Order: sequence, then structure tokens, then C-alpha cells
Amino acid sequence: MMRLAAALVLIGVFGAGAALAEAPAEPVTVALTLKDHRFTPDRVSVPAGRTIRIELANRDAALEEFDSDDLHVEKDVTPLGKASFTVGPLKPGAYSFMGELHADTASGVLTATAP
Repeated sequence: MMRLAAALVLIGVFGAGAALAEAPAEPVTVALTLKDHRFTPDRVSVPAGRTIRIELANRDAALEEFDSDDLHVEKDVTPLGKASFTVGPLKPGAYSFMGELHADTASGVLTATAP
């Protein structure tokens, strides 16, 4: 009976360790600001293979839509408002984004790099 209990304890310990090792990593947070219909920063580098949380603050008095065909996202951000959303995990490469309502000035690139 003691051997069975010891075996169950070992299974529990190793099972918990495996579960912790496989837990997904927290998203990488990217803070973007939209001011004068331009993104700051307009070039961002993130690690590939990770989920990315984008936190967007609109400092303009106009509605904007964060739009990216590459990232498969469209997200409205109200005037002087904030929006947050996640994308990925991303493969290595460059992913363009823009402010759809001011695409002539509001644009940027998020680059996912291999670790």
C-alpha cells in the first residue's frame, strides 16, 4: 500500500511539473499611441511564436480603426479612447498595420523575429 501511495505522489509531482512546463506564456504587450493620425511607435519588434497583446491609445479627437490584413484584425478605437486586443502567435515575418480612416499617415509594421 505504501508503494502505491508513493507512486501516486510521484505521478502527481511529475504530472504537475509537466502541466506547468506546458502552460502558455503570457502575451507580449505592445503599447501603441495614435496622435495626429500617426502611430507611435510605427515600427515594433516582437518575438515570434508568442501571442501579442496590443494596447492602443487614441490621442486624436477622431475615431480610428486599427486595421491589418496581415494580422487578421480590425478594431475601432474611439476618439481619445483606448482599445486592446490580441493577435498571434505569429510566425517570423513583417506584418503591416494602418489606421483605416487615415491610411495616408497612420501606418506601421510589426516584425516578429525568431528567438
